[in-house]
Amino acid sequence: MRDLVVTENSTIDGVIELAGDWFSPGDSDPDVDLSDVLAALHEQRENADAFLLGRVTFEDMRGYWPKQTADTTGISAYLNSVSKYVVSSTLTEPEWENTTVLSGGVRSEIERLKAAEGKDIVTTGSISLVRALIAEGLVDEYRLFVYPVVAGEGRRLFEGATGVPKLRLVEERTFTSGIVLLRYRSSSE
Repeated sequence: MRDLVVTENSTIDGVIELAGDWFSPGDSDPDVDLSDVLAALHEQRENADAFLLGRVTFEDMRGYWPKQTADTTGISAYLNSVSKYVVSSTLTEPEWENTTVLSGGVRSEIERLKAAEGKDIVTTGSISLVRALIAEGLVDEYRLFVYPVVAGEGRRLFEGATGVPKLRLVEERTFTSGIVLLRYRSSSE
């Protein structure tokens, strides 16, 4: 069975969605060396062959990444080629190659994806979808890139979450920028 992995950028105070903006507290300074963070993201991409998104995040990414023809990070090439799954009851034509719209119930659609052959299924952003996945007990692993900043306000990953199983830390990695990767799995595994 494939793992469903939630990968999120987070501030120290747990904010994953800044008020009114895409999360980018660490990459706004061109002098910050993010090469080791990009290497970690590349490593994670190699272990995943499916990308799961909610409609809003999907539309934001669809409007940006396919146009990044000079992207040297490899993110654009990966996103254009990976199998993308967007959970939406309103979207009918995804207009981005290798995209499938999932319009059924979240639990049944994700259980079907997890049961299929393949590598990890990764989701990022998509806070409403991620919270639904958490509520349904479908998340196998959390990969949190914690930035050394405090936002003070914004949407938090586990805000209002109840019934989350105890988590077990399986990796912590510090990057030269001060960003820390924390990987957690359910302690029942």
